[in-house]
Order: sequence, then structure tokens, then C-alpha cells
Amino acid sequence: MLSFLAPRTTVHAHCDLPCGVYDPAQARIEAESVKAIMQKYAASEDEAFRARAITIKEERSELVKHHLWVLWTDYFKAPHFEQYPQLNQLFNEATKLAGAGGTKGSTDTAVADQLLGKIDEIATIFWETKKA
Repeated sequence: MLSFLAPRTTVHAHCDLPCGVYDPAQARIEAESVKAIMQKYAASEDEAFRARAITIKEERSELVKHHLWVLWTDYFKAPHFEQYPQLNQLFNEATKLAGAGGTKGSTDTAVADQLLGKIDEIATIFWETKKA
């Protein structure tokens, strides 16, 4: 009786939705914010401002991890990990650099630069997979 609701065509997508919804730029934008906050934190002597900066930096670091995890778990598939065997290690290192042992727990801009470097490496691979 409800057969008219059944799909007439089955479609297949590489990811959750047809491609175009994933982009490592989201993680990079948040990581750039983290670095900028660290710089403002270091330049200020206002304790209230510095406390607020730490809170926002930690939130932005968490967003970096979120955006990286979405790419890692939703966009990249087995063939990508076979073609780029370093991908799992890159994501592991990047998410740790955004975590408590990285930008979330530090005010050192060198750590933010390391995170940005890992995001750039992931982005290079991401864009290579989009060409295929």
C-alpha cells in the first residue's frame, strides 16, 4: 500500500551526502583563530581578558578536533587510507595537537603552527582525492 513511498532509484555517494559538503578549510579557520587568540593572550596583561581568551581558545580547539574527525570518519574511506597510508597518523597527530596536550592546553603559538602544518598536510591529500 505504501509502495509509492519506496525509492525508485538507488544512488551511491562517496560520503554521507554527495561530495561538496566537506572541506578541511573549516578546521584551518578554527586553528587560525586559536593561534590569533594565543597571540592576543600573550599581548594582554588584563586578567579578565586572558581568562576569556583561554575559554574561547579551548572552544575553538575543540571545534578543530570536531572538523578533523568529520573528515577522518565521514569523508575519507578505505581506498584513501590505502592510497595514503600516512592519513591515520596525520589525523591522530592533528587531533592530538588540537587537544589537551596541544592547543587546547597551551598558549604557545609554535604548537598552533604545528597544528596548522598538519591541517595543511591533510588538506593536500584531501584535494588530491577530489581530483580523482
